[in-house]
Amino acid sequence: MITATELREKYFEFFKEKGHALIPSASLIPENDPTVLFTTAGMHPLVPYLMGEKHPEGTRLVDVQKCVRTGDIDDVGDNTHLTFFEMLGNWSLGDYFKKESIAWSWEFLTDKKWLGIDPNRLFVTVYEGDEEVAKDEESIKIWQECFKKADIEAVVCDNGATPPNPPLARGGTRIFPLGKEDNWWGPAGKTGPCGPDTEIFYDVAKDACSDACKPGCSCGKYVEIWNNVFMEFNKKDDGTYEPLSQKNVDTGMGVERTVTILNGSDCVFEMDTLKPIQEKVRELSNMQNEQSERVITDHIRSAVMIISDGAVPSNLDQGYVVRKLIRRAIRHGRLIGIKDMFCAKIAEKVIEIMGSQYPDVQNKKDSIIQELNQEEEKFTKTLERGLKQFKDLVSKEGMSDQVISGKDAFDLFQSFGFPLEMTKELAKEQNLSVDDKEFYEEFNKHQELSRTATEGRFKGGLADNSEMTTKYHTATHLLHAALRKVLGEHVQQKGSNITAERLRFDFSHGEKMTEEEIRQVEDFVNNAIAADLSVSCEEMSVSEAKAQGAMGLFESKYGDKVKLYSIGDISKEICGGPHVERTGDMGHFKITKEQASSAGVRRIKAVLE
Repeated sequence: MITATELREKYFEFFKEKGHALIPSASLIPENDPTVLFTTAGMHPLVPYLMGEKHPEGTRLVDVQKCVRTGDIDDVGDNTHLTFFEMLGNWSLGDYFKKESIAWSWEFLTDKKWLGIDPNRLFVTVYEGDEEVAKDEESIKIWQECFKKADIEAVVCDNGATPPNPPLARGGTRIFPLGKEDNWWGPAGKTGPCGPDTEIFYDVAKDACSDACKPGCSCGKYVEIWNNVFMEFNKKDDGTYEPLSQKNVDTGMGVERTVTILNGSDCVFEMDTLKPIQEKVRELSNMQNEQSERVITDHIRSAVMIISDGAVPSNLDQGYVVRKLIRRAIRHGRLIGIKDMFCAKIAEKVIEIMGSQYPDVQNKKDSIIQELNQEEEKFTKTLERGLKQFKDLVSKEGMSDQVISGKDAFDLFQSFGFPLEMTKELAKEQNLSVDDKEFYEEFNKHQELSRTATEGRFKGGLADNSEMTTKYHTATHLLHAALRKVLGEHVQQKGSNITAERLRFDFSHGEKMTEEEIRQVEDFVNNAIAADLSVSCEEMSVSEAKAQGAMGLFESKYGDKVKLYSIGDISKEICGGPHVERTGDMGHFKITKEQASSAGVRRIKAVLE
């Protein structure tokens, strides 16, 4: 048996031996990335460095990244789906490329010193090529060399023919070329860095679903355990591809999935970071229901991890997701007979398990428990009345086409705190549906949330590095300095969201700003812009940066070395960039809105004119 801790430690040790610097996980709340609510993959925090910016720890990095994805939330409760998960990754920023990446993947997986997987259980996919980019013959040759070391002849599958069954007797077929939909990464938008990938699959030794079964099939015989992305092209405006000057390697290995497979299981809830949580749920319940136990286990774990990174239950953005997770867990708790407050009890087990790897989880235990208790108390007061209201709705005679109106669904949300997803789940149990479109029309009338904010951003994406975004990023540093000057040094950044059109900045402050305070902040920033101050960057240790008086709100994202950005003598912050070289061409700074964000946190929206 292998534990999550053992897998992480083996992975870190292996890649540190290969010259990689271990960097900490970034926050689940992306910094300056308006396209996603959460960090959904290991590469999100490293985008500036994949784009060419120098990383303080060098060109070879290794990490485990906290991730949240909610696109498959309705599937949570089965054997494999989770909303929070951990992703191991090793990175080459213009350093090594395909040969080393593939060879090291093979070594880590098969060498008995590391994971010791039987090579006969491994199969790979590569990019098959098209009229735009040629077949990845280089990766194929490297893989064949790897298999040869294990005395396995790695035949490349002829996609024009159906390989015979069973897989291990396919005449040595091990390498399967697939198209862009399977083995190509990026770009995030219409243009930008992209390239082929090669994926490693583990044969779980179950029967094939058909003679055509192969890696990539959804039957579950082959489970992907590692993905190596080779960013070697830039897609141009005209749709053509040109080689990148800096070729990167971006890899990913899911902790939960890999531990589960290595332990010979087909259920992630059997592993050491999840099973004790589910057992705690079962201990508190009056009846056994595997699906509800797993939903509670997953949702409370995710909520704990998100709250530890600064998002609290609310009706906006990340807070909306936290609220949805907690309330969905509470409802499932009622389904299995838990009548008392229970979220904090489950959270304590989560904190015990996850706190050893992520110290912030343990350090913020009190605030996490407080937020969960407040949300559970609030929702419990209205849950039973809301369920009664729902039953009354579905018992209406003449319900058109078995559809609950969006207005009724919104009333359940507004009056009883039912997220749309909960109403849809309840409706599905009654063979009903919900009018989503009308719900969001009602939602938007009340200026609370839009489909773009709740669903579109879950699809993923990357922050751009446009000129205006860079200016706004620098402006947040000036704004931060201005707020501390005008309001006091209790002000600390609590989050930011930047697009090419505006900035949004959250900060700790207990009172609404006066018109005079807003004017003073604007003047401070505009005076700094007018002074055409230089923006400099130095690399140093965190302690050295702190000694210089730097603000370090995000230093946990980096390793032993950090980048300290200074704007004249008015701002010093640890940051990952990007920034303008001088402030003079940023434009005129204007605050368009100042409002409450959450308890003790204010929010400013501003533009550069």
